[in-house]
Amino acid sequence: MSLRSSIDFLLYQWLQAEGLNQRERFADHSRETFDAVLDTCERIAREKYAPFNRLVDTQEPHFDGEKVTLPQATHDAQKAYAGSGMLSAAQDYDWGGMQLPYTVEAAANAFFGCASVSIGSGMLTTGNANLLMAHGTEAQKNIFARNEFAGRWSGTMCLSEPQAGSSLSDVATRAVPDGEGAELDPLGPRYRLKGNKMWISAGEHELTENIIHLVLAKIPGPDGRPVPGVKGISLFIVPKKLVDGEGRLTGERNDVVLAGLNHKLGWRGTTNTLLNFGEGRFTPGGQAGAIGYLVGRPGEGLRCMFHMMNEARIGVGMAATMLGMAGYLASLDYARNRPQGRPLGVGGKDAAQAQVRIIEHADVKRMLLAQKAYCEGALALELYCARLVDEQHTGRPEAADEARLLLEVLTPIAKSWPSEWCLEANSLAIQIHGGYGYTRDFPVEQYWRDNRLNMIHEGTHGIQAMDLLARKVLMEEGRGLTLLAGRMQATLARAAAEPELAPHGRALGEALARVAEATRAAWSTGVPTDALANAVPYMQAFGHTVLAWIWLDVALSVRAAGQTDAAAKGRLAACHFFFRYELPKIGAWLQVVENRDQTCAALPEECF
Repeated sequence: MSLRSSIDFLLYQWLQAEGLNQRERFADHSRETFDAVLDTCERIAREKYAPFNRLVDTQEPHFDGEKVTLPQATHDAQKAYAGSGMLSAAQDYDWGGMQLPYTVEAAANAFFGCASVSIGSGMLTTGNANLLMAHGTEAQKNIFARNEFAGRWSGTMCLSEPQAGSSLSDVATRAVPDGEGAELDPLGPRYRLKGNKMWISAGEHELTENIIHLVLAKIPGPDGRPVPGVKGISLFIVPKKLVDGEGRLTGERNDVVLAGLNHKLGWRGTTNTLLNFGEGRFTPGGQAGAIGYLVGRPGEGLRCMFHMMNEARIGVGMAATMLGMAGYLASLDYARNRPQGRPLGVGGKDAAQAQVRIIEHADVKRMLLAQKAYCEGALALELYCARLVDEQHTGRPEAADEARLLLEVLTPIAKSWPSEWCLEANSLAIQIHGGYGYTRDFPVEQYWRDNRLNMIHEGTHGIQAMDLLARKVLMEEGRGLTLLAGRMQATLARAAAEPELAPHGRALGEALARVAEATRAAWSTGVPTDALANAVPYMQAFGHTVLAWIWLDVALSVRAAGQTDAAAKGRLAACHFFFRYELPKIGAWLQVVENRDQTCAALPEECF
């Protein structure tokens, strides 16, 4: 098995992505152009990313008080990625883009995640620019987004603060109008910002000419006090270096200062920063305060930022998937080449026999198959979500609206499920390596360290679970959940005609009914604290049900193609594994949800 073969199967055999060129937006494309993009990204990832994954882990970013130093390999990788055109791949030709389907863009970016998540690529920069394309003024799009798509400038998202963390309603960064005429600035209404932002990935570096920060801050109300809650949050463009109305650098630094680097368990090749806005080290225009330009309308900052946050959540899910995949491929190679132990026979082990490779042991096969089921299943999920994005943007109105709702429901799963279970795949990869896996002589320990972040950033596991159970399955009177259930039922109906897969179809139907019942039971009292006490177990069961559906649909695609080679048998085995080893777990998770169990929520603090 190779990553490319998995991507090719999922893109072309399962998702029928080649057919997207029948749509006007993608009419210039074909299987050949899609493959050319995949070939280019696979080559750059192989040459500029993979050989330096360990180097960027050991040569962490260094801050000398003035600037951050990164290894030359990081500069080379960033230049190669920008040169590939992937930063603007999905954009219109007029914006320097390729009008590439997002499904193909996501698949192509998978190669970089597998080669070195730690180096990073363009997820934040592209997401930053995409947000501006959706909510910015024409000047903001033409100056900030265009330069980001070209790779001259890079982008960040600045949400969290040291005292607030994930509680965005408690952000303390303030923005006040920058004097008379501020509302007439050609780059947008101009404000002065003061505050601190924490956990800002790529917040300071010398990789690009400028860094464009998208910053959440509160504008004081008429009484001079900030509006409480998230309704008081606005969004601002805060460039590291100031630019004029034509997009030229003025040579003046904005009042944005790196306070320090966070020293991380993993992802060490990317700077993670604490930024101070408006501390007075720089005084643009002769006064303290970082200059920022309002995006959208005051008080609608969080709504605008969700455009980038949701995109980033799918990106985090893909990063988690690819780290799991990298560990799987490494442990598969190790298992095929490491001799240890002897086969079990009727008379027990015969020490006189030659050792066997560890892949011949049943428990190692179990761990490898678990990794395959987690990682290839997660890859299918992420590409399915990417396909929904294309449907939302280019499908007929009814299909586009259905895709929008399905994405709403699936986004918490696309972020959370790979970040939990592909991390487990990384743990199994270490286990297969034995003691060697716990050393830095093999890559699997780094994959685990890098992946551990993904359950935290872009919304923790608990936040995703509450989003799913409190919002997504209830929104629009549950229509998104109904649509998802309809797609699952269509799959299990097809499975009924396949004797090998029919039992899995019945199991999926039972799981779907159990999730629906748990959803009703959780909210039966109408009390949010009752329903959400076990939101994470609910999300785990929901996610496993979704992945069971994904695997069953993939298996049906294998059957429909009449494939009988080793890769096809491997995918069918992964499907069987998931239904026999994983799907049964949902019973325990959903039991506490259905009972609205308060064991955890009701325990007094002093009992811990």
